[in-house]
Amino acid sequence: MKKLGYQRIYNRFFKRIIDFIVAFFLLIVSLPFFVIISLIIVIDSGFPIFYKPLRDGYKSKPFHIYKFRTMVKDADKGDGTTALNDPRITRAGKILRKLKLDEIPQLINVLNSTMSFIGPRPELLKYTERYEGEEKLILQVRPGITDFSSIEFINLDEIVGEENPDEMYEKYVLKQKNQLRVKYAKEVSLKTDIALFTKTCLQVLKKAIRVIRKK
Repeated sequence: MKKLGYQRIYNRFFKRIIDFIVAFFLLIVSLPFFVIISLIIVIDSGFPIFYKPLRDGYKSKPFHIYKFRTMVKDADKGDGTTALNDPRITRAGKILRKLKLDEIPQLINVLNSTMSFIGPRPELLKYTERYEGEEKLILQVRPGITDFSSIEFINLDEIVGEENPDEMYEKYVLKQKNQLRVKYAKEVSLKTDIALFTKTCLQVLKKAIRVIRKK
């Protein structure tokens, strides 16, 4: 009971305070990257700069998640899952995705409290509407930029392949991701968040090094 009380207090108050302070600092530091990446996107494929899909959030409140646009305009009218070598991805988008730079605008989501740094990756409403049993715990913590499932499926496009990505995602990935999201909801704590933040940074760094070596 004492542990559950600590988790609730951390999740509702202290976690939010930490998120705001860190996000505010990182947003200021990353402003030059915002300008450079924005110019690259405009030169490569025009406007808009941001992609703002709708996701289900904390307490089942839908919100728009901010990302740098990495696909052609109106790409979201197709499959919701990105396939391997997806033709909708722009030239600039390929690099941004591989280096995870398209996620930088989510600092805005962290600042406006719709997201946290660490928490279950926000999902499409068509999937969250199907949540049952323990899966409903996922929406009792603020969605995040990274969590157990983000690390496990860091190369999601390679897992779903090139054909029928939505079908492959629903059949082979969604259930596992939800199990890992529930795991986070049950274990949310400062210790867990620090461990996931550290592991995510290492995974992204490793991936970036692989990309650079290939280039």
